[in-house]
Amino acid sequence: MSSDAEYDVDLFVIGAGSGGVRAARMAAAAGARVAIAEDRYLGGTCVNVGCVPKKLYSYAAHFHDSFDDAAGFGWHLDSPATFDWPTLRDNKTSEIKRLNGIYQRMLEGAGVTLFNARARVANAHTVTLTTADGEVNVSAEKILLATGGWPWVPEFPGSDLALNSNQVFDLDTFPKRFLVLGGGYIAVEFASIFNGLGSETHLIYRGDLLLKGFDQEVREFTRDEMAKKGVNLHFSTNIARIEQLPEGSLKVELTTGEILEVDAVLSATGRKANITGLGIESLGIALNDEGKLSVNERYETQVPSILALGDLTAGPELTPVALAEAMQLVDIHFHKKAPRPLDYATIPTAVFCHPNIGTVGLSEEAARDEFPKIRVYRTDFRAMKHTLSGSQERMLMKLIVDDASDVVVGAHMVGEEAGELIQGIAIAVRAGLTKEDFDRTIGIHPTGAEEFVTMRTPSRY
Repeated sequence: MSSDAEYDVDLFVIGAGSGGVRAARMAAAAGARVAIAEDRYLGGTCVNVGCVPKKLYSYAAHFHDSFDDAAGFGWHLDSPATFDWPTLRDNKTSEIKRLNGIYQRMLEGAGVTLFNARARVANAHTVTLTTADGEVNVSAEKILLATGGWPWVPEFPGSDLALNSNQVFDLDTFPKRFLVLGGGYIAVEFASIFNGLGSETHLIYRGDLLLKGFDQEVREFTRDEMAKKGVNLHFSTNIARIEQLPEGSLKVELTTGEILEVDAVLSATGRKANITGLGIESLGIALNDEGKLSVNERYETQVPSILALGDLTAGPELTPVALAEAMQLVDIHFHKKAPRPLDYATIPTAVFCHPNIGTVGLSEEAARDEFPKIRVYRTDFRAMKHTLSGSQERMLMKLIVDDASDVVVGAHMVGEEAGELIQGIAIAVRAGLTKEDFDRTIGIHPTGAEEFVTMRTPSRY
C-alpha cells in the first residue's frame, strides 16, 4: 500500500498485548509502516498475568487429584506427595520470559518499530512517548488503542491488604489458607487452583450463586462439584473488613459477622478498561455506560483516526476475540475490505476451574427467551476413569435445540478437559448443525465425548 508521507507511521499501536501485536504484525505485512509502544511486558495480560500462567497453575493443581486417582489403578507413591511453590512459580516465570522474547522477535521480524515506553495520545494523529531520555512525539495516520483491562479492587477497610489477579502468581510464600473474593470466572478458577495445590480455600461472593451469565444448570453443577473437592463456598455475603494480625496472617470479617483467618486474600472482582494516563479524555473519547470504549463496525472511536479493540471495547474479554478483531481491523483499514462483524453469539469459552467448564452458544435460559419452544438434552455421569479411581466427580453434558429448526443453539459441559472438547462442538454450533446431524455422527467409544452424539431423548422442553 502507499504510505502517507505526512505522518511518521501509518499505524501506531499503544499496547503490545495479543490484539495489539496481532494488528501491528498484520498491518506491517500489508505494507504499512507500523510502530508499537509497551511500557510493561510484551504479550499483555494473557501471556503475563492471565491465560498462560493461570493454565500452568491449573495443570499443577490437577496433580493433586491425579495422585489420589492413581491408587485405584495400582500405582502407589512410596511417600506422600509434596508441593513446592517456588518451583512452580519460578518455572512459570521462565516460561513467560521465553514467550516475551518470542513476541519481541515476531514484531522485529515483521518490521514493526517497538518502543519500550509509556505512550499517551496527544491529538488525533500524534502519540507522545515518555522515555528515560525525555518525551518524543510520533505522528500517525491511525492510532490503535489496545491497552486491555486492569484489575479492580473494591474499597473497604483493609482492602489494601488484598491481592489482585496480577499479583497472585508471584507470592513469596505459599498461602496455606487462601480466600478469594468474587464469583466470576477468575475467582472460581483461582479458588480451584489454590484448593488443588493444597490451601484451605474459601470463596466469598455477594450473589447467591457463582458464574453469573452462564447456564443456570452449569452454575449449580459446578458449585456442587467444587464443594465436593473441598472449596468452602460462602454466598450472599461480602468482606466487611480485613485486618493484619501481628504474626502476618489476615483476619477477615464478613458482612454476616463470620470471622476467617487466612494467609492471603485475592480480590477477583473484575477488570476495568485500562485508560489511565492515555490522554483520550481531552479528545472527547470517554468510557460508555458499560465502562468500555464505544467503537463502530470499523473499530473507530468518536475520533475516526483513533481505533480500539479487545478488552477496551464491548464483547467477551477473551484473547481469541482480540486476535479476531485485530485481523478484521487490518482487513478493513489496510486491505480495504468491507467490515464483516464477528459472530459474538457463537464464541466458545472455557473456565479452568476444577472440574473445567466448556460452553458455546446460548444458555438454556437465553434460549427460552429467544425461541418459542426448545428441547434440552442433558446427562450427568461418573466418567469411566472414576469407576476405578474411586473419585465421586461427575460430568455434565448438555445440548440446547431450537425445536422448530432442530438447530443446536447451545452446548455446555462441566468435566475434565471440557475446554479441549467444546472446541470441536463449537465448530458444529457455529456451522448451524441440527440435532439430527449430531445424532447421525458416530461416537468414539469409550469416551465421555461420545455422550454429545448419543443423547436421544429430550430431558425437558
